[in-house]
Amino acid sequence: MWDQINWPKHERQVSRLQARLVKATRERRWGKIKSLQWLLTHSFSGKALAIKRVTGNKGKRTPGVDGAIWITPDSKHKAIGQLHRRGYQPQPLRRVHIPKANGKLRPLGIPTMRDRATQALYLLGLEPVAETLADSYSYGFRTARSTADAIDQCYNSLNGPTKAQWVLEADIQGCYDHISHEWMLENIPMDVQALGKWLRAGYVEERRLFPTTEGTPQGGIISPALANMTLDGLQTLLETRFPRKWDTKTNRCIYPKVNFVRYADDFVVTGGSRELLETEVRPLIEAFLNERGLRLSPEKTKITHIDEGFDFLGQNIRRYRGLLLIKPSKKNTQAFLTKVRERIQSSGDETQEKLILRLNPIIRGWANYHRHIAAKHTYNRVDHAIWEALWRWARKRHHNKSPCWVAEKYWHLSERHGWNFAADTGKCTDKGNPIRLHLIRAVCFSIRRHPRLKCDVNPFDPAWREYLEQRTLLKRFGPEFVEQYGFLLSSKMRKPVVKTGSASAEL
Repeated sequence: MWDQINWPKHERQVSRLQARLVKATRERRWGKIKSLQWLLTHSFSGKALAIKRVTGNKGKRTPGVDGAIWITPDSKHKAIGQLHRRGYQPQPLRRVHIPKANGKLRPLGIPTMRDRATQALYLLGLEPVAETLADSYSYGFRTARSTADAIDQCYNSLNGPTKAQWVLEADIQGCYDHISHEWMLENIPMDVQALGKWLRAGYVEERRLFPTTEGTPQGGIISPALANMTLDGLQTLLETRFPRKWDTKTNRCIYPKVNFVRYADDFVVTGGSRELLETEVRPLIEAFLNERGLRLSPEKTKITHIDEGFDFLGQNIRRYRGLLLIKPSKKNTQAFLTKVRERIQSSGDETQEKLILRLNPIIRGWANYHRHIAAKHTYNRVDHAIWEALWRWARKRHHNKSPCWVAEKYWHLSERHGWNFAADTGKCTDKGNPIRLHLIRAVCFSIRRHPRLKCDVNPFDPAWREYLEQRTLLKRFGPEFVEQYGFLLSSKMRKPVVKTGSASAEL
C-alpha cells in the first residue's frame, strides 16, 4: 500500500541511477545514457517518486481536462501501475490564463494527473543529464541554485574599476511558446516518442481543441528543463568567440569583458563597450536563438551603461560614484506594497489577529528575498508605507474615536519590537504576561551576505553532497552560528575530489 512504501530506500535507488547518468554524460556515452534512462523510467522506485511529487505539490488539487485528481492513498498506489510506455497517449492540456506584471495574460497549460506523473518520471532521468551539460552561469529552475546566486554572479562581473561598463539586457519573446519542435526532438537526450507526444498534444480552451506546432507548454513539470536545455550552449559560444588572451608585451591577460548570466529566459551579457555588444555580441545571440526558433524581444532588449543601472530579477544593479550597489527595484517594491495594501483593504470585518496572519507571510517572503543586498533603506520606507496603510485601516474602523484611543488599541510597546502593530491572542505566559501576535517589520531582517556558489556544482554527483549540505547550513544559520557550533570546517567547503581509477582529480 501507499502508506507502507519505504521512501528512503527508493530515493537511494533513484539517486544511484542518477549518479550513473552523471558519469555517463561526462564520458559522452549516449547509448549508456539511453539504457540508464530506460531502467529508471521502468523502475518501481522512479514511478513511486514521480507520483509522490505530483500529489504533494501546490497543484495537486488542480485537475486537467479529465477532471481526475489523486488524493487518497489507494488512488496514488493504483496510479503507479498506470505509468507505462506502451500504448501511452497524453491528453490535451487545459488552457488557462494568469495575469502578468505588465497587465497582459500569460497562457498556462495544465496537464492531467497521469501526464504530470509521466513527465515527472522522465524528468528523473533527464535532469541529471541536463545538469551536467548546463551552462555554469545558468541559475533558473535548477536544483541548488537561486536568484540570489544569479545576482551574486552579476556583482562579480561588474564590481570593480576594470570590469565591464556596458550591459545587454536580453529577454526572449515568448520563449516557451516558440521553441522549435524539430530542434528539441533532435537534440534533447530523452525518449523521442514520449517527447514528441507531449509537444503535439494540443490544448483545450473554451471547449475547443487547438493543435500545438511549436513551443513547450508553460505548466508542464518537464517544460523548464526542456527550455533550459534549449538555451544551454550560449555561454560556451560567447566564451569561444571572445576568449581571454595573454599579452606578452604587458604580461597581462586581456579579454573583452564579455560575461554571461542567465535565469530561465532572462539573461544579461556584459561588455567592454556599447559597440561590442551591438555589432558582435547581439548578432551572435540572435543567430543562436534563430536556430532554435526563438528571437529577442525588441521592447525588452536594450543596452545600458552600469552608471544608469538596470533591473534584473526584481533588483536594481547600478554603480554610484564608482561603488556598485544592488537594491530592490522600484517596480518590485511598488508591486509588493500594492499587494499589501490590497490585502489590508480587502480584510473587511476581519479581526486584527487574522489580518496580521495574512500579512506576515507576504512581508517575510519579500524581506527574505532582498536580505542579501543593500536593502536597509528600502526596508525602512516599506515599513513606513505599511504603517500608513494600517493607520488608515484602523481610523476607518473607528472613525468616531480619537487618534490616541486607536493607537492604544492596535499598537503596543514591547522590549523586542518597540511600538508595533500587535494583537492580543487571549493567552498568557507562565508568568501571566499576555501573549501578543506582532506584525513582522522588514527592517528587523538583518542583511546577510549570500554564500557564493561554486559554478560547476552538480547536485546529482555524490562528490558534491557534502559541499551542498554544508552550504545549506551556511545559508540557513549564517557563518557565525555554523562556526560557533562546529558544523562547518574550512576544509569541507573546498572543491570536492573525485576518484578516477587509481588516481584522484579535482572537478
